[in-house]
Parts: sequence; C-alpha cells; structure tokens
Amino acid sequence: MADNVESQKAVAKPASHAKNDFEKDKFILKQLVTKDFKIKYRRSVLGVAWSVLNPLLMMIVMSIVFSTIFAQGRNGSITPEMYPLYLIVGNVTFSVMSESTNQALMSIIWASSLLKKVKVHRWVFPVQKVLFSLVNFAFSLVAVALVMLWFHVMPTWHLILLPVCLLLLMCFCMGLGMMLSALAVFFRDIMHLWTVVITAWMYLTPIFWTTDYISQMAHWIQVLVVVNPMYNYLQFMRDIFLFNTVPSALTFGLCVFWAVLALAIGYTVFHKTEHKFILYI
Repeated sequence: MADNVESQKAVAKPASHAKNDFEKDKFILKQLVTKDFKIKYRRSVLGVAWSVLNPLLMMIVMSIVFSTIFAQGRNGSITPEMYPLYLIVGNVTFSVMSESTNQALMSIIWASSLLKKVKVHRWVFPVQKVLFSLVNFAFSLVAVALVMLWFHVMPTWHLILLPVCLLLLMCFCMGLGMMLSALAVFFRDIMHLWTVVITAWMYLTPIFWTTDYISQMAHWIQVLVVVNPMYNYLQFMRDIFLFNTVPSALTFGLCVFWAVLALAIGYTVFHKTEHKFILYI
C-alpha cells in the first residue's frame, strides 16, 4: 500500500513540475512581448498608429512606382484597382517573416545577461520575437482593412481561414528563428548574411510583381519561385483576402510542409546546441 502511494506521488511530481514550467514559460513570454511593445513605441507621438501607417505609406509609394514605371497591375489577372490590395497583403505577410526572423536571430545574444542569471528555457527568446511580430501584424491588418474599404472590396467567409494561415506562418517563422538564433551564437557572420538572404528572398517572392510573370521566366527560376515557402504563404493570404477562394490543396499542403520542416530543423539545431550557448555569449 505504501509503495503504491509513493509511486503515485512520483508520477504526480513530474506532471506538476511540467505544469509549473509551462506556466513559467507562458508568463515570461507575456512579459517579454509586453516589454518589446513598450520599448518599440516609447516616446513615439503616433505610437501603434505607425504599424498601420507604415504599410499604408509603403503601399502608396510602391503602387505608384510599380504600376506606372513597371506597369504592374495593368495586364493579366490583377486589375489596377486590385493591385494596391495585392501589394499590401503581400507586403505585410512577408514583413512578418522578415521582422520576426531578424529579431529572433539576435534574441539569444541580446538575452545573454538574463540567461546567465535566471534558469529559463532558452527557446522562449526566439519564440517571443515571433509572437511580437504577430502583434504588429494584427495592427497591419487595420491597414489592409482600410485599403479594402477604400476600393470597395467586401470581405467574404474565406477570411475564417486567416488563423490557419497565421498559425502555419508562425510555426515556419519559429523554426527559422530558433535555427538562426542558435547559429548566430557561434557564427556572428549569420547576422550579415541573413540580411542578404532576406533581400534576395524578397525579390524572388511575388510581393510587388504579379504571378502572371512566372510563366515568362526560365524553368529553373519558375521552380525556385513555386517552391519558395513565402510564395505559398502569400498565395494563401491573397486567396482569402483578394480572390475570395479557398486555397488549393497544393498551396495548403506546401504551407503545412514548410511549417513542419522549419520547426523540425529549427528545434533540432536549437536543442543540440543550446547547452553550449553559455560558453559563447
């Protein structure tokens, strides 16, 4: 009887410990996201309004440049009236990945003083940067809504798929963020290399150029564009915001594939190297 009681306590103790760890990580994530939010908008006159104005201003400038000089949105499936919405949806979606990975890349290095003093799961720091980018994205959606209102584009029931797309995109960014944050601890050149990668990635992704041009590209470039993870996430977003349709099975499947692959690789790299962080930060 006594042995049974002891065994039950032994089982209950790890479960209780795991629950406490989860609550602790959740609290830390919340505090870090709140801290970043306050720091970003501290002493700013417009505050969070910048998260709405920035994508709007970028859309206006890029619409003028690419619709007049490069004739984007004049031919093909995207009309001139729809091009600004096409542009802003692509821009804010790509910005989530760009901002979150750039911030996550430095998260372990920036948290070095805290890691030396407090025992905490290290994955919290790159994940927190991704969650903070999601907060900014929420404000950016206000800008998207304003553009839809301006051009009389009515939202449809397809927008209920937005949380699905965001979940997959966040998983993809978390995986990338964990991998980059781990690599940056040992190879500081990653900080400079990633800037170049993001720039090249942006031009390879149909943010300001329309997908009608893909068929005119060389075959190997077409393959690069279609297997580009952000191409699939942008297509998902535009399907539900712009084209009012359910994303194709291929688009959805590739979004899931890239999210799972990035998480698997990111977590593996992070888990295998995190015990050495303290020696390099």
